[in-house]
Amino acid sequence: MNSKKKAVFIVGLTALIAVGFIFVPSLLAEKGGAGGPQGGPPGGVPLDGGMGMNGGRAGGKTASVFSVRTAQSDHKTLQAYIEINGNIVAEQQVSVVPDAAGKLVSLEVQLGSSVRKGQIIAQVDPSRPGTSYSLSPVSAPIAGIVVSGPVAIGSTVTTGTSIMTIAASNIIQIEANIPEREIGQLKTGLKAIVTLEAFPVESFNATITQVSPVVDPVSRTKRIILNFDRRDSRINPGMFARMKLKTRVYANVISIPSEALTEFRGINGVYIVEASVGINTNNTNTGVVRFIEVESGVSVDGETEIRSGLTGNEKVVIQGQQFLTDGAAVRIIGGAQ
Repeated sequence: MNSKKKAVFIVGLTALIAVGFIFVPSLLAEKGGAGGPQGGPPGGVPLDGGMGMNGGRAGGKTASVFSVRTAQSDHKTLQAYIEINGNIVAEQQVSVVPDAAGKLVSLEVQLGSSVRKGQIIAQVDPSRPGTSYSLSPVSAPIAGIVVSGPVAIGSTVTTGTSIMTIAASNIIQIEANIPEREIGQLKTGLKAIVTLEAFPVESFNATITQVSPVVDPVSRTKRIILNFDRRDSRINPGMFARMKLKTRVYANVISIPSEALTEFRGINGVYIVEASVGINTNNTNTGVVRFIEVESGVSVDGETEIRSGLTGNEKVVIQGQQFLTDGAAVRIIGGAQ
């Protein structure tokens, strides 16, 4: 082949290749060979094997259907609470101290003993070398029950040493300290549900009767006192209490499961399921979703208040929303149908 023919051949081959680059991709696109459904959610995978809602294809394009779980928005009353710990104590108790310093030589009572006011409960030897020997009696300042102590015989005590503690009555209370961030909700009359280690499957009701007027500057807490609504002989001073202290009540608010809340393009909202005309309308478990911006409020035990955006009668998506975009087709596999 001479050089002139070779040049013509090369020019023709180049033109043929260029035509192929132009027309072949267009032909593949017309036959559905390039790309997936337009406008589908990122990362979305057709859950029906690439079939449409009616099991077919429309215009050569696959209709993706996403399985979701839903719940119904509703009007509810939410009871907010704070969880705190406390100690059970006697309503009135007094620490017993001796009148003189010395060595404790005898005890007339023990833990749990009942005592009378003025009863001799201990003896202290205040004598020193070179002085006459005489004992200093310790009397009960009030009638009641010994609820702590007493210290061991032979201990050296002073006029500031608590030998024992006497509870003046059998009425018991709960002492608790509330963090400063929560004290704005405190007031007398608030109710609490109390659980005890000794009776883990039971609960007891109590009410706040006293709220300290000051905040402890060291612990940054405020002390409260609660009384049990009913006396129970099984509850004793010294026990540890866990409480749910009921605070504010949010009455008749629109509420949804907290897991329904999601974010789309920086906007907080929820997906609600609506019927879709022309897409398997005979099946009540199918539809399309619409993203609704909402303003949320308080959350209590997995339920969240919705202040705006919903009316309280919507079917909201609680699982599967990470694959959705506005207008996506869905099939409900659990929850509200």
